[in-house]
Amino acid sequence: MQTFAQFPVFAAFLGLLAWTITTQAGRTQLQSKSRADWWLDSAGLLIQGIAIPAFQVFLIDQVYRPWLSIPPGCLTLSPIVTFLVSFVLVDYLYYWNHRLLHREGLWQVHQVHHTVTQMDVLGTSRNTLWTSFLIVYGWVHPLLIYVLADPTAYLWGVSLTAGLDLWRHSQAMIPVESWLHRCLSPWLILPQDHAWHHSSQVPHCNYGANFKLWDRLHRTYDGRDQLPAAIGIATPFSLMQKLLFPFP
Repeated sequence: MQTFAQFPVFAAFLGLLAWTITTQAGRTQLQSKSRADWWLDSAGLLIQGIAIPAFQVFLIDQVYRPWLSIPPGCLTLSPIVTFLVSFVLVDYLYYWNHRLLHREGLWQVHQVHHTVTQMDVLGTSRNTLWTSFLIVYGWVHPLLIYVLADPTAYLWGVSLTAGLDLWRHSQAMIPVESWLHRCLSPWLILPQDHAWHHSSQVPHCNYGANFKLWDRLHRTYDGRDQLPAAIGIATPFSLMQKLLFPFP
């Protein structure tokens, strides 16, 4: 069932990567990546694409199924409600999860993700090898897949959220003057918004994944149409420290 959710995400990744390769700016961006950046980004994509799904299967089969006192498939919801749980409710949980990662202590770990110096679909999953296990998705998704009688609509929400995450980290910006920007900008986190989250000027803003609502509600939204002058932060860590232990 989880494999079903991976296909549209993989297609979105390939589409954004193809867009990057076919544009001059995208090719220049890829050529400017250091060897360490390639290692970090490749490792992160493997963790997100292989290790996390395998971990979620493990949770369902070896943890939730034998240890929870509730039977699998015990929760029956309509497809619309099931999708909204995935795309809206879990998005709100992620907002707070993301804010927590920016607090002192956990920021030491999360800062590796903020070492990307340009919006880059390959850098979407840049992290230490174990930081992804601190993200709420890895634990909540298998739990809800376990309890839902029909998790199909939930998985569509998972796929859409993951696809938007890839797009949000890319340079596939929607022109500000376009009708699509006018339609999406009031409610959806766009690449421009997430660029400000990655900026070296105001990195502690725009924590939401799908919706701007949470940032506006909790006064952490920074909305500007233009891109920041600089993206990313510098750290003194070696490649191995970034991969395993990003602490002094």
